[in-house]
Amino acid sequence: MADTFDAVLIGAGHNTLAAALHLAAKGWRVGVFEQAATAGGAVKTGEYTLPGFRHDWAAMNLSLFAGSPFFKAYGPELSRHGCDFVPVDRPFSSSFPDGSWAGVSTVGTETQEAFRALSPADAQTFQELTSRFGDEAPHLFGLLGSEMKIRALAYFMFKTLRAKGLAGTLDMGRFLISTPRAWLGETFQHPHIRALLGAWGMHLDFAPDVAGGAMFPYLEGMAGQAFGMVIGKGGADTIIRALTAAIAARGGSVQTGTPVARILRDGTRATGIELADGRKITANKAVIAGTSPKGLRKLTGDTAPAFDRAMDSYRHAPGTLMIHLAMDALPDWRAGNQLKRFAYVHIAPSLDQMARTYQQATAGLLPDEPILVVGQPTAFDPSRAPEGKHVLWVQVRMAPGTIAGDAKGEISAQDWTQAAEPFAERALDILETHAPGTRAKILDRRIVTPLELEADNPNLVGGDQVCGSHHLSQHFLFRPARGHADGSTPLANLHLTGAAVWPGGGTGAGPGFLLARKLAGN
Repeated sequence: MADTFDAVLIGAGHNTLAAALHLAAKGWRVGVFEQAATAGGAVKTGEYTLPGFRHDWAAMNLSLFAGSPFFKAYGPELSRHGCDFVPVDRPFSSSFPDGSWAGVSTVGTETQEAFRALSPADAQTFQELTSRFGDEAPHLFGLLGSEMKIRALAYFMFKTLRAKGLAGTLDMGRFLISTPRAWLGETFQHPHIRALLGAWGMHLDFAPDVAGGAMFPYLEGMAGQAFGMVIGKGGADTIIRALTAAIAARGGSVQTGTPVARILRDGTRATGIELADGRKITANKAVIAGTSPKGLRKLTGDTAPAFDRAMDSYRHAPGTLMIHLAMDALPDWRAGNQLKRFAYVHIAPSLDQMARTYQQATAGLLPDEPILVVGQPTAFDPSRAPEGKHVLWVQVRMAPGTIAGDAKGEISAQDWTQAAEPFAERALDILETHAPGTRAKILDRRIVTPLELEADNPNLVGGDQVCGSHHLSQHFLFRPARGHADGSTPLANLHLTGAAVWPGGGTGAGPGFLLARKLAGN
């Protein structure tokens, strides 16, 4: 007899696991089926270099998860199952080619001092923004946490108009559609301060001149100043291990190494799944696919013409190349040893450089000067490496999934098997310029190409770690398509979740939790 569950979930990323836990807590029998050998999707940790060195495969920053409505509801339960965080009081910084730096810190007046060294006027502006953040945050977080339905948006607009008035609401609307460059240029004077904050837009596919991206530099700057950052104790997989344990404790099942071949249907209703080994799993109430839109189409075949076209034309962001480094010591930053105390050091010198890099990657070119996000987790969590040693987590942004050429004219290879090493060397050359002697401290390294990221997790199409562009035409009511921002599909009982569904990428588990609450009725 086929296995039977109330809800069958495809993929064991943090969104599907969050949905599974909430449904299990509401009395549903849940079964999660993951094609990879390890649960977690982009949120995994492993010894990818030397024994004892634990590296986060893709995601490192867990602030969104720790501050999410989902964790507010299930935090105590997850903590009992081993979920543990490390607070970070110096979340992010940037190193600049002229030997200067800037950073955001929750320690005393460090942020003000760093900003003042570059621009007293910008230090004052940042202080004024942070003082008003408590008034602005409820509106922005209210929007990001709202269901993308006309009725919910109308209620949000009503509350915003009542609180901010017409002029304030219009100003907020203008801000929401602004480019990072427009807002940063209007707000700050020094190009380094603009670059420090603008680098956050690149995490979500918002190059400096992309409309709708101003919110992310603002929110990351304000949240970093107000709350710092959170990383996982021992690795980002602390949340995955706790989620799977909590699901099992509530009678659910999480099976890894079990790829799904197709979604079963009875006419226009999804009834379950068929695994690659031929087993059929029945879903009494829901099939939840934690897949990319194109991945969903592979499992369903044709459904409804408009929906199928939207899934087929869903756009992905440029990819990422990961470099995992086992280190004898942290880098000696040319801008000063204070940078050793930050979780992230961005090497993204200017808005113009970010715009050029993004344009090159979207054209399929290996950027001549890729953006680096250098994570230093062992500065806060020494348990991730042997005593006295460290790991570096280096995201190389942007990197095309399919290589059409090299913007610098040096790398002739157009497949990642040959291009990975020279492109990684280009990134390490940049790191070496900002932190001389870093190469000599490397004990071992593991390069993960965009295509390896996709092979490990098919949702990361072309190495796109946020499972789809967040540009305005594919966000809010249109993520992943108009009428389906709640994860609904043309097939009854079939739902899509994950970063491709509103509210999008990140570790906040919003798509999974919103869907599970809708299905369970609360």
